[in-house]
Amino acid sequence: MRIAVSGTHSVGKSTLVWDFIKTFPGYVREEEPYRALCPVYPIKFGRDSTRYCNGLQVHYSLGRAQMYPRKSKVVFDRCPVDFIPYSMYTARKGMTDIDRAFVKSLVVPIRQSLQSLDLIVFVPISTRHPMHLENDGIRPVDKAYRVEVDRDFKRVYRDALYKLFSEPGAPRVVEVTGSREERIEQLRRIVK
Repeated sequence: MRIAVSGTHSVGKSTLVWDFIKTFPGYVREEEPYRALCPVYPIKFGRDSTRYCNGLQVHYSLGRAQMYPRKSKVVFDRCPVDFIPYSMYTARKGMTDIDRAFVKSLVVPIRQSLQSLDLIVFVPISTRHPMHLENDGIRPVDKAYRVEVDRDFKRVYRDALYKLFSEPGAPRVVEVTGSREERIEQLRRIVK
């Protein structure tokens, strides 16, 4: 299965990916685009991202997703979809050159790329099992920012904003919540 873990920052996505790798041997882990690209390119993550930053990460994410054949066992830390909610926030705030036209320009290529995934695991903010904002020098530590981006993720996944999953062959989307163990147990019922 080709699986992508999606959601705002500091909700436990990377932890879930590592737990998944331990639970399901044989899967390959794909690093999130920002961490893979920042040693080589002068990019920013979060509210200060520009068209260049998000465009480069989208391009990388699309390419990595499309390189794995159908029967591959791979889990991606982040999904091409992730760059839509982050770009929505930046466009709404008018903080950089990202605007609504840029957000809309992402929709078609991202929708088409989803044919290269079998499952998207959406990890929302959970009040039952809150994750603390970790200051690792990369992730933004502004709680209000994380919450607002999470709302945009929920609009994309729950409210079908941009209808990303409307075409035949679109991946299944599941939402996981709870403790680390509960999240893995939810995936155990799906992943073979």
